Amino acid sequence: MKIDSSIAAVVTGGASGLGEASARALAAKGAKVALFDLNEERGARVAEEIGGIMCKVDVSDEGSVDAGFAKARAAHGQERVLVCCAGIGTIGKTVRRDKETGAISHLPVDLFLKTIKVNLLGTFQCVAKSAAGMMTLDGLEDGERGAMVCTASVAAVDGQIGQVAYAASKAAVAGMTLPIARDFMSEGIRINTILPGIFATPLLAGLPEKAQVALAAAVPFPKRLGQPEEYARLVLTMLETGYFNGETVRLDGAIRMPPK
Repeated sequence: MKIDSSIAAVVTGGASGLGEASARALAAKGAKVALFDLNEERGARVAEEIGGIMCKVDVSDEGSVDAGFAKARAAHGQERVLVCCAGIGTIGKTVRRDKETGAISHLPVDLFLKTIKVNLLGTFQCVAKSAAGMMTLDGLEDGERGAMVCTASVAAVDGQIGQVAYAASKAAVAGMTLPIARDFMSEGIRINTILPGIFATPLLAGLPEKAQVALAAAVPFPKRLGQPEEYARLVLTMLETGYFNGETVRLDGAIRMPPK
């Protein structure tokens, strides 16, 4: 699929980080971009800069997602591109023993469910609802109606201590990619998933410089954090290469995460 001014796109988590970089890359190609994000102020600023539209959306809430798609489509028409970057990171061991008191506790079920709802259910809802809309479109080259890119994480494969909820949610996003591609096979819609490693996102920017240096040093090559623009370039490659379908691809400088 050629990304140009005829293409409408929706990017979840588009107000910052990997989503913002993806939205900017799409807009630079001429696409009409709608951002789904909870950060209304920053999202509106990014949308203004790229000539897009901001939709305040909680991807874990079905009504909010429906309203976001309705607003985006009213402004730009039915999207042919969906990029899912919205997600949260949570920390907590399955069980833990307090070093001082010896008290034993487990990860709160509510925290596990929240992580699943945002990272997994949020991705699935956006994929399913976007696909339903894409199916109303005429096909382009090869009968293609649309293309999607989802975001998992290297934690899907190399989950660290304290990442049980996060790793489970991201492993599920990776795991549903091929079945979804097969579900879409007769409808002309492609889907791929990126598993990013350690990237210079706002989340990591909040860490002390010493911690950022240590993380960068752990990457085999190049010994630095990934740049969101590099993620966005892979997004464009997946969207524009028609034979790219049903794949999960690591983008991580060859890092393999240690237990902690």
